Amino acid sequence: MILATLTFYIFASLMVLSAMVVVTAKHPVYAVLFLILCFFNSAGLFVLLGAEFIAMLMVIVYVGAVAVLFLFVVMMLNVDFARLKAGFMRYVPLGILLALIMLGELVLVLKSSLETSVTHVASQFPITQDVTNTEALGRILYTDYVFIFQISGVILLVAMIGAIVLTLRQREGVRKQNITKQVSRKRREGVTVVKVETGKGVQ
Repeated sequence: MILATLTFYIFASLMVLSAMVVVTAKHPVYAVLFLILCFFNSAGLFVLLGAEFIAMLMVIVYVGAVAVLFLFVVMMLNVDFARLKAGFMRYVPLGILLALIMLGELVLVLKSSLETSVTHVASQFPITQDVTNTEALGRILYTDYVFIFQISGVILLVAMIGAIVLTLRQREGVRKQNITKQVSRKRREGVTVVKVETGKGVQ
């Protein structure tokens, strides 16, 4: 119990510190690197809670995709951050207002969760020790919600194809591979049989 508590405080402290560095870092690359560290620490907290599936999602989706994408975009694009920060003080009142609204929503959610009894809700979903939460979630996804799960995959595929089509640009003078033309090509169009006499070459 002491080891678990100590591990929790280590992960929580590192996550809070890395989140503060993300906000206060002047260089965007350092901010993204500390964002990755924050995601790793939050994944460690989920492992301590027994939610290893959510921890795996944090590492694969957020660290492996989102944070790395941000890092490559920041490093590859020549962005003038001095010009972007020029009008920062103009939006400070709006940012403070939005922060106060979010804080009020969090207080209301916390207050309602403390006042509401969760024993009846928890009794409807008994937790068994025979299977892990990842296996239990997989059983639900591929039995009760298999069609919704497959439809969401198709929607993501269509979105990916749409993004590729929208960003595709046709430029003149660029040689591209034409699969249909290659497959439909006849042998006589690509092979020429020449009878070469002895001692003479092909002209």
